[in-house]
Amino acid sequence: MPELIAPSVRVHTSFLAAMAEFQAEGRGGPGDHSSVGREIREYGPRWADPAVFADFAASLRAEADVSIPVPEGWVHSTTLWYVGGDEYLGRVALRHHLTPQLTEVGGHVGYDVRPSARRRGYATEMTRQVLAIAAGLGIERALITCDADNVASRRVIEANGGVWEDQRGETLRFWAPTAKIQSV
Repeated sequence: MPELIAPSVRVHTSFLAAMAEFQAEGRGGPGDHSSVGREIREYGPRWADPAVFADFAASLRAEADVSIPVPEGWVHSTTLWYVGGDEYLGRVALRHHLTPQLTEVGGHVGYDVRPSARRRGYATEMTRQVLAIAAGLGIERALITCDADNVASRRVIEANGGVWEDQRGETLRFWAPTAKIQSV
């Protein structure tokens, strides 16, 4: 059964294969403002080096440490990888607070499932589990957003109790409960 883990060198080879899948579908270009897109641009050419990958995984883990200051406009976040054994399946990020920008686009929770692992319920399960973590951080309701045309993501959000609030531009905004996680 897959599990959420802190970013780890254990899945290095599988992670590289997953990032290649994302790149094959067009992720990582200048218009891709997602975490995966940004990381592909920043680390992609260097991830194969085990030392660079170890530093990358450590930097993701450090983003959750509230004793470490974050750059202006950023918030602390907990990034977890969804893995089955040593197979990287996806990621989920929990932003500890909302900035004005995250309130419009981004929200508390973001997730990606590698293309070859989609349509198996992994995004729904990752979101369910991270909402429990959000409750532990004192977040009573988590804002989760998706593109208006992303039907699959909307289903993930709604399966986790997300209640539609509004649409801002091309972004749909939902609030999901965290204290009482529903079984999915």
